[in-house]
Amino acid sequence: MSFSDSLPISESVGVFLGVSGIDWLADGYAEPMRAALAGVAAGAVLYAVRSWLKRRRSN
Repeated sequence: MSFSDSLPISESVGVFLGVSGIDWLADGYAEPMRAALAGVAAGAVLYAVRSWLKRRRSN
């Protein structure tokens, strides 16, 4: 499995769209920077968990 196969791109985009959508519905405008930061943070957490689980299974 290569590096790009384990990147959670679709999950990060989903978090970005979810945060910006909720922001837009609640306040009437979206803050794309906050949504992008949330998406990147969620992607980093998912990548770290997947890497940890992969190492744990191989041992």
